[in-house]
Amino acid sequence: MTELDSSDVVRVRLDFSYDGSDFQGWAAQPDYRTVQGVMEAALAQVIRRTGPLRLTVAGRTDAGVHARNQVAHVDMPRWAWERCTSRTVTDPIVALRYKLWSVLPRDIVINTISIAQPGFDARFSAMARRYTYRISDRPDTRDPLRRSHVYWNRKALDIDRLNTAALAVTGLRDFAPYCRPRDFATTIRELHRFSWERPEAGPDEGLVVATLEADAFCHSMVRSLVGAVKDVGSGRRDLAWLASHDEYSERSPAVSVVPPHGLILESVQYPDDAEMAARAEATRRRRVLD
Repeated sequence: MTELDSSDVVRVRLDFSYDGSDFQGWAAQPDYRTVQGVMEAALAQVIRRTGPLRLTVAGRTDAGVHARNQVAHVDMPRWAWERCTSRTVTDPIVALRYKLWSVLPRDIVINTISIAQPGFDARFSAMARRYTYRISDRPDTRDPLRRSHVYWNRKALDIDRLNTAALAVTGLRDFAPYCRPRDFATTIRELHRFSWERPEAGPDEGLVVATLEADAFCHSMVRSLVGAVKDVGSGRRDLAWLASHDEYSERSPAVSVVPPHGLILESVQYPDDAEMAARAEATRRRRVLD
């Protein structure tokens, strides 16, 4: 019997948002303020547990990267789950959310809490992650109140050139030229969408906004792709230069990596409840190109 087969364990799903400006990324690190470290400490505090409660996240973010809709799960002993309640709040879901709101810093917000569906894994059950990257390429769109969420680029960008270049790197491929290597980790991904627009209205009016969606992303893959395509959109590079990276079997030193603060994890997509376990099993298999 595995731990999750036991009625003594509850898998809890947390959907949350954070401003990454003052975090050294997601992953817990000694002596650094990280999203995982802060959240795990908050969980331990509210259920009065001395040992760690490990969070599994849908997608790790780098230092300075934000998340509008991040997802994680935590396996809690049933006694700890039931301890979340109080005299006035008897629903553990509601009680845990209120307690976390009271102890978490203002740059992390819990959106929803739920008991995970059978077979759910925040990381491996995910079908896709969607990111956006915001760029100001002209003085009239440089809002100092958004300077920690919008990258200021000196050169004007051409939307048509950006979209042509983005299309050239979309699809199922080995993204090794755009990733920081990790031991024993595959760099094969399927980039479902990579598009650019300049909204004419709304909060992003006049900005250049990139949207990327893939089954998963490697370390620094989003920022490297945005940087490479941005250089084509500014006229600094051409499509032939971009195509030349298909020959690289490792990260290309010529690819610019844009700063993290313009990047936001917007959403994580999951299958129907009945498909959660099958999706997790399929994702765990190491991927290769035919």
